[in-house]
Amino acid sequence: MDKVGNAGGPRGSGEAWLDAAYALLLESGVDAVKILLLANRLRIARTSFYWHFKDREALLSALIERWRDTNTGGLVRRSEAYADTLAEAMLNVFDCWLDRRLFDSPFEFAVRSWALQSTRILAEVRAADERRLEALSRMFVRFGVDRDTADVRARTTYLVQIGYISMQADETLDTRLQRIPGYVEIFTGEAPQPRELDRFRSRHALPPA
Repeated sequence: MDKVGNAGGPRGSGEAWLDAAYALLLESGVDAVKILLLANRLRIARTSFYWHFKDREALLSALIERWRDTNTGGLVRRSEAYADTLAEAMLNVFDCWLDRRLFDSPFEFAVRSWALQSTRILAEVRAADERRLEALSRMFVRFGVDRDTADVRARTTYLVQIGYISMQADETLDTRLQRIPGYVEIFTGEAPQPRELDRFRSRHALPPA
């Protein structure tokens, strides 16, 4: 978030303070998320912070709640979305990797970095990992995959993406789109049909392959 004057009024708004905290977390890590720095960024008096949050810890908890709702919530919802085939269900999940509103990868990297210095955040990350893996496993089971195989396929799917995030892989959109059919086939054992790929691309305002 860029500097703004009186975001939401003379005391700002809780959302403005949270947006500023989110931006600082992504830019510089959790140690940079300090009330004075946030006030300077928002050009609002530091004391205004306490109209919206009890203390810095309350703000950090709100950041984690936003991360949980966006990233875990987005992935779980896409894993449960309607699909005719398992390959199409996987493409639903892949929406997360192209739409930051469904899964915010920079936010994920920042929170996982934060977890390296906080046992509380590490516990949050581990709980999120388990919930996401369970959702992906249920998706496979929904299409007739036995539970043991579903667990392995879910882990393969998820850990590849977390690897992308952890390595901060630099991949162009064209390259990622070119690789998606292969990833879907490897993760599910099914090649996506052209019509499924076209629907996937349409959701992201991309022309048919």
